[in-house]
Amino acid sequence: MKFHRMFALMLRHIYLIKSSLPRILDLIYWPTIQIILWGFISKFFTLHSDYYNHTVGIILSAAILYDFLFRSSISFNMLFLEEIWSRNFTNLFVSPLKVSEIITALTLTALLRTLIGIVPAILVASPFFGVSLFDLGPPLFLLLLSLYFFGITLGLLVTSGLLRYGPAFENIAWSSLFLLAPLGCVYYPLSILPEWLQVLTKILPLVYIFEEVRSILLNNVVNYSNIVIALELNLIYFVGAVIIFYLAFYGARKKGTLINVGE
Repeated sequence: MKFHRMFALMLRHIYLIKSSLPRILDLIYWPTIQIILWGFISKFFTLHSDYYNHTVGIILSAAILYDFLFRSSISFNMLFLEEIWSRNFTNLFVSPLKVSEIITALTLTALLRTLIGIVPAILVASPFFGVSLFDLGPPLFLLLLSLYFFGITLGLLVTSGLLRYGPAFENIAWSSLFLLAPLGCVYYPLSILPEWLQVLTKILPLVYIFEEVRSILLNNVVNYSNIVIALELNLIYFVGAVIIFYLAFYGARKKGTLINVGE
């Protein structure tokens, strides 16, 4: 892989963001509004529930982390869709860029888009509600890393669908995470789900990530086994998603449908 080629693709999307105030405001607006909304909801639960009595902002912390996951996945999808909407998709794949370089460039640029959106939301949470993600301590980095790679994995699967089925697959880009949210146990413990459903949801990294968040904030106990399991699952799913992306790309190129993706 050549860094200068990946950097060129990253720079293209950075300039798109930098030159458009509406794009920047869109990245910042939704996470900030969501954190304020969930902040007041969590404050209500703090005042009226014994469960949250000594854990101010547990729902808000979960909301911030889930939004980080959401933004990382959507950012990857949006970067890919930008190429389709601007009719630059074909040019991208006839350039010297390798598929691995495209994936790497979009992954790194998605991180930048995610941080632009989520950092203001994190900053708002502290003065408004006295909640800081840094209360999670050193495990925070591993939790964010795990969430980020799961988001990119979902992004790769969605873009694979776009390669295979075209722009008609766009709706999946917006709904994929909403479908997983109820099963990921973001705002409630795994034990809330029916037993048969618990067995199924244990294949999701989200379950272990948010169980660990609650363990730290409620009991001040760090269970690294949850983090390790989440990272292992993410590694397996990420490798699988990359393979699926390659298969979708070469399948579309072989069938001659690659050039029609942007149409």
